[in-house]
Amino acid sequence: MSSQELVTLNVGGKIFTTRSSTLKQFPASRLTRMLDGRDQEFKMVGGQIFVDRDGVLFSFILDFLRTHQLLLPTDFSDYLRLQREALFYELYPLVDLLNQEHLLQPRPALVEVHFLSRNTQAFFRVFGSCSKTIEMLTGRITVFIEQPSARTWSSNSFPPQMTLLPLPPQRPSYHDLVFQCGSDSTTDNQTGIRYVSIKPDNRKLANGTNVLGLLIDTLLMEGFHLVSTRTVSSEDKTECYSFERIKKPEALAMNKTLKPETTLMPEQSQKKK
Repeated sequence: MSSQELVTLNVGGKIFTTRSSTLKQFPASRLTRMLDGRDQEFKMVGGQIFVDRDGVLFSFILDFLRTHQLLLPTDFSDYLRLQREALFYELYPLVDLLNQEHLLQPRPALVEVHFLSRNTQAFFRVFGSCSKTIEMLTGRITVFIEQPSARTWSSNSFPPQMTLLPLPPQRPSYHDLVFQCGSDSTTDNQTGIRYVSIKPDNRKLANGTNVLGLLIDTLLMEGFHLVSTRTVSSEDKTECYSFERIKKPEALAMNKTLKPETTLMPEQSQKKK
């Protein structure tokens, strides 16, 4: 690649080096006129084109020119200033993406775990604002129910052996799941035990407090943070654990039907209507 294809910009004191073809993605923009020498506001100083604008925000603009996508940091908040810079460079496809600010901002994913311990049993109900989180937990949680094995002629005089029947947690809706563990009385007055396993942990736990701890650890490893704990009902002492995870926004891509070579400024598009 020849050195003539590379361009060095000094934007507010920050140095950027890129291909001239990258800056010419949109022929109607000021960046194209800058490289063609048709915009006198930009001056060559010491082999660099000096641009008296915000250099930090220009890094996002250059990333957009390279990828045709807009992906901002989770803690980004200068939408209006970035839009102002996009207007200055007359990059109207970027302006259109910034108008979708509600899609760019991070959205929290919420999870609530309701836990009730009663005698030798423990009951769980998990609510999630994102159905994918509930699907993830459903795939990891398995409930094992003790059941007596089928009796044979040689085992009538001995206590029946117990086998474990694996079952998934129940899904009342897309946004919640329920399961329980501990001792469970069967219809023939025999007592079985429900165990819970949560992948990747292979233990089968019957104690509700232990299962609760493992469930909380699972959510923490998935990036959730414990926000609060409270007692939902003073009568049955149901405990509620609230979790939150900030979901990173997805990259917004420019409309592929609008080619950079044919992108029009707002004034031009209005004249053609």
